[in-house]
Amino acid sequence: MGNTLLVKSESELAIMTEGGKRLGRVKAELKKAVKIGGTAAGLEGLANKLIAKEGGTPSFKGVPGYHWATCVNVNAGVVHGIPNAEIIFKKGDVVSVDVGMKYRGFHTDTSFSVGLSSDRKTARFLEVGERALKKAIEMAKPGNRVYDISETIERQVRGAGLTPVEDLVGHGIGKDLHEEPQIPCFSRGKREESPLISQGAVLAIEVMYVKGKKDLVLGHDGWTISTADGKIAALFEETVAVTSGGPLILTEDN
Repeated sequence: MGNTLLVKSESELAIMTEGGKRLGRVKAELKKAVKIGGTAAGLEGLANKLIAKEGGTPSFKGVPGYHWATCVNVNAGVVHGIPNAEIIFKKGDVVSVDVGMKYRGFHTDTSFSVGLSSDRKTARFLEVGERALKKAIEMAKPGNRVYDISETIERQVRGAGLTPVEDLVGHGIGKDLHEEPQIPCFSRGKREESPLISQGAVLAIEVMYVKGKKDLVLGHDGWTISTADGKIAALFEETVAVTSGGPLILTEDN
């Protein structure tokens, strides 16, 4: 795990706070658009329009080889799903959407999962991720360590009988979309060797978890990562600034 934790200046945090607020509005509209009969391509088109309206550019299009503003995954899809028109949302699906925006030189990143079902089991599955993210964000305060965030995610997920993803991580964020430190969804190594969280750090805290085993597979498109056993997955992510008063969620829906 990387031990370099970049700290942002007050002016940089102000830009990221505004950028996060704008991305939060984008996320809110994308959530509303996830409906039965909708398509991943439809979400992609909407995301591009909304990001432009907010004065930003799509962060993910800056990733070498990736040409889309969003990643859209369904059911067993975990991350990096290409938003193709062939992906049509059906009743019972779990749809996960990841979106990032660059605003005035700084990135923010957020993701959510929606269940297109009235099934209580699906609702409970998603509630675990939402609760885990909320608890993990509470750990993002000066003096704590990245280990505390990871351990909190793992405890919440495993406590519900589910499995945290181990092959993918949350991350620091700022001028680059992916910065140090890495933020796993499970605890590893010694706490005292984990990066110390400082005031001014900005973290993309991401909860990625599955209903079955942790093993993942890469799809033929070279991007989509899914569960190997075909069980459902979900993810929830917010960009969070570490302040003297505690964690500040920059990408909250508004």
